Amino acid sequence: MMRTRPLKVALLGCGVVGSEVARIMTTHADDLTARIGAPVELAGVAVRRPDRVREGIDQALITTDATALVKRGDIDVVVEVIGGIEPARTLITTAFEHGASVVSANKALLAQDGAALHAVAEEHGKDLYYEAAVAGAIPLIRPLRESLAGDKINRVMGIVNGTTNFILDKMDSTGAGYQEALDEATALGYAEADPTADVEGFDAAAKAAILAAIAFHTRVRLDDVYREGMTEVTAADFASANEMGCTIKLLAICERAEDGASVTARVHPAMIPLSHPLASVRGAYNAVFVESDAAGQLMFYGPGAGGSPTASAVLGDLVAVCRNRLSGATGPGESAYAALPVSPMGDVVTRYHISLDVADKPGVLAQVATVFAEHGVSIDTVRQQGKDGEASLVVVTHRASDAALTGTVEALRKLDTVRGVASIMRVEGE
Repeated sequence: MMRTRPLKVALLGCGVVGSEVARIMTTHADDLTARIGAPVELAGVAVRRPDRVREGIDQALITTDATALVKRGDIDVVVEVIGGIEPARTLITTAFEHGASVVSANKALLAQDGAALHAVAEEHGKDLYYEAAVAGAIPLIRPLRESLAGDKINRVMGIVNGTTNFILDKMDSTGAGYQEALDEATALGYAEADPTADVEGFDAAAKAAILAAIAFHTRVRLDDVYREGMTEVTAADFASANEMGCTIKLLAICERAEDGASVTARVHPAMIPLSHPLASVRGAYNAVFVESDAAGQLMFYGPGAGGSPTASAVLGDLVAVCRNRLSGATGPGESAYAALPVSPMGDVVTRYHISLDVADKPGVLAQVATVFAEHGVSIDTVRQQGKDGEASLVVVTHRASDAALTGTVEALRKLDTVRGVASIMRVEGE
């Protein structure tokens, strides 16, 4: 039987995503009612600038007092799309305390304080859903939390930032330098005026923390994620990658150790073979590759940002939370029973591509090979080119720990015949 009393929704934030959420709630009202089993009513919209014209939203719903809105006893669900740590954290906590469930797209807050927010939600018997926090429209959180709940996930590796993928794709396909590609991304609206959060990996690191926590049933915070930006990637790096049959992507990688006793989470540029599914992800799209014991290899692909794609994920959560509200149940909360330790980056084992500037004279290769051997790093291939007393030496290793590679590079820098280390890049996806 259809319930006639509407479920009331408070919207915190009415920017690109929030305004699209409000629009879809209005234009798809009948469909949402049928899917949920009750009407959904937008009961209030908290904003910072109340005088701005917001097409399709009743001005009477607009308020600058977000705290008062979430404290209303008649609010069933709070949708938080304002971002940042505060006041979002306090508002979400207050919403739980006053009887509302929460749908959020706030990756930074969830990566930093997800465990605490889940605890408050559980204490008050409410839902905390956040599909939109990781990969825009791509269904990812729910498959990890629910569809794969009976499986053992070993690795989650993906492109989770559209801005960086657009820039790297342009560098690869056109030969453009980093700054040139960034300027184009900015002109097209893919990059913010200050792109630091994207290009330095902060955005992807927050998403990696969320994914690792869900995939491995372990509390992983933003501080646990190794982060390396992509601003030092050059056209020469892409040339080297192409010679190896690879491209370069900024990857978020969350993986379980081979012995299953620990996990790691990291974000950095990496060479990836053109044969890998992630290599074909172009433009501002996102994709996440999941490897598990029973399901094997899965890939989730689609637009990872933007008003409409992100609003789609928000509305999907809203429908699920409203259904739970009607049935008197709650969905999956935090699952951290495994409590695995998060290993430091030094323990991570992978392959490396190292480009060295060296003197062009006999014995250099032998010296370099000796340093690698002394640090227990096995060499897979070496390529040397020289002219007029200067040379470049490109070494690709077999799998080695980050700590061993770091020691190797420090020792190489001390050789008189090594002029400098031009680049170091990990090789993933093999």
